[in-house]
Amino acid sequence: MTILDKIIADKHKEVALKKQLISTRQLEQYPLFDRETSSLAKALQQGSGIIAEHKRRSPSKSVINHSLSVQDVARGYETAGASGMSVLTDGKYFGGSLDDLLLARAATHFPLLRKEFIVDEYQILEAKAHGADAILLIAASLTKEEIVSFSAFAKALHLDVLCESHNKEELLKSIVPTVDMLGINNRNLKTFEVSIQTSKDLVTFIPDDFVKVSESGISNVSAIKELQPYGFEGFLIGENFMKTDNPGESATTFIQQL
Repeated sequence: MTILDKIIADKHKEVALKKQLISTRQLEQYPLFDRETSSLAKALQQGSGIIAEHKRRSPSKSVINHSLSVQDVARGYETAGASGMSVLTDGKYFGGSLDDLLLARAATHFPLLRKEFIVDEYQILEAKAHGADAILLIAASLTKEEIVSFSAFAKALHLDVLCESHNKEELLKSIVPTVDMLGINNRNLKTFEVSIQTSKDLVTFIPDDFVKVSESGISNVSAIKELQPYGFEGFLIGENFMKTDNPGESATTFIQQL
């Protein structure tokens, strides 16, 4: 059983419990539910292309940074010129929560991506109710039918959809009209090794009408310069900024070098 399998098994239990506590009708009455969303896909095409991440810890790195306030990180990223922010909302494995999304939304105006292990439409309603502009779907943990139905559900709520793949098989099932951005995760789920060669190898299978995003292992500007000629317009960067004392400042320096 991989770490992803464990996370998904726990996520099903967590969602079942949440549904007993807060109904979908209640979520639809949250103040942010009717907020007009901003397109992350368009922001990537028109700006720096950087999706800067807020992540406290991860299964592969344990603690990354527990000392910063999510509002300060969000404001820092927006000021730095990031096109959007990825907010990890998984608690057990990444130390995040939906409150992080609310706090980031209260502090900023740029597009926010709810980074979560989505297994149920309920989580997409949660994303909308807590101020997200986009959601992540992970092809490794979903069937083609789930990608189709979840992305269509998200689009009906005016949320952008980033669908992430690790290999050709996952990528091919992600090519769905209701997905806006196709992400290539450069991390091998079995070995945890990271190589941007994965992005270069898989990008040839992505049709031109999708925004192409490279994720994981982008720790310097030269990696982005290397990937841009392949058609990548989005770059998700997490640990590189979060492992510093001031992620906003480190994002500023990074984006200025771009």
